[in-house]
Amino acid sequence: MSAVMTGVLCGILAAFGWAAGFVAAKHGVTVGFTPADLAMHRFLWTGLFLIGPVLRQGIGDLGGVGWGRGLIVLLLAGPPQSLLAYTGFTLVPLGHGTTIQPACAALFGLILATIFLREPMMARRVIGGAAIIGGLLVFGGESITTIGAHGVAGDLLFVAAGVFWAVFGTLLRQWRMDGMRAVAGVSALSVLFLAPAYFALIGTGNIMRLGLWENLIQIGVQGLLAGVLPIYLFARSVTLLGAGRAATFPALVPVFGLLVGFVALGVVPTWPQLAGTALVIVGFRFALQ
Repeated sequence: MSAVMTGVLCGILAAFGWAAGFVAAKHGVTVGFTPADLAMHRFLWTGLFLIGPVLRQGIGDLGGVGWGRGLIVLLLAGPPQSLLAYTGFTLVPLGHGTTIQPACAALFGLILATIFLREPMMARRVIGGAAIIGGLLVFGGESITTIGAHGVAGDLLFVAAGVFWAVFGTLLRQWRMDGMRAVAGVSALSVLFLAPAYFALIGTGNIMRLGLWENLIQIGVQGLLAGVLPIYLFARSVTLLGAGRAATFPALVPVFGLLVGFVALGVVPTWPQLAGTALVIVGFRFALQ
């Protein structure tokens, strides 16, 4: 397989993994997992997988990340950020989460890159940003008119999660830090500190009540398919295709989210959700080039 085809495949699979994580999270809160349960599954198993390399590279500076930066990344891309999204899924339909969070990550990433990284705000990026805002307004309109106040609150949680991710991405570029290294640092901190806190304060009663099969789904999807694997695949895609072309793959996350949600959960998106997603995808097309 050529390098270009390998890069395309890696980018597509990364987007699929992220989308599958959203769908599994919605399923999880529906069957009874709390947002904290899902965050534990998301970071404990990834952490156990990645803590070995961190320890080998030196825990003194958190595997090259540094403890100060590691704690910042833990907030922005670790359990706190995930708790925002998982809580959002308790309030709004699947289509809102699979689109609003990546859309806001792209939109605010564009704004932050312009302000802090001095990247030029070209006309196509302005068009892309406007399209993304238009799509977000469609989702907001659906929440106001058909879901109610809790729907607006859920949308705002996904906006906040997207902003967290945008700041995380901007800092990685500012620090010139490899994404896999940052994820490994977050995972190590989650295993060392947050997982013990979860088991001490919350305990295993709820996850044990939900049975082996439901927990295996979350372990497999949150811990691997939506955890470490997409970061590696996307980084590989950037290496093979370049950052410009690889940046188009996050546009597939809302599409895969709707498709996987329909196939796995039988969730049929509403017309406003389809329209909002289409606008966001157009926005991705212009903004991320």
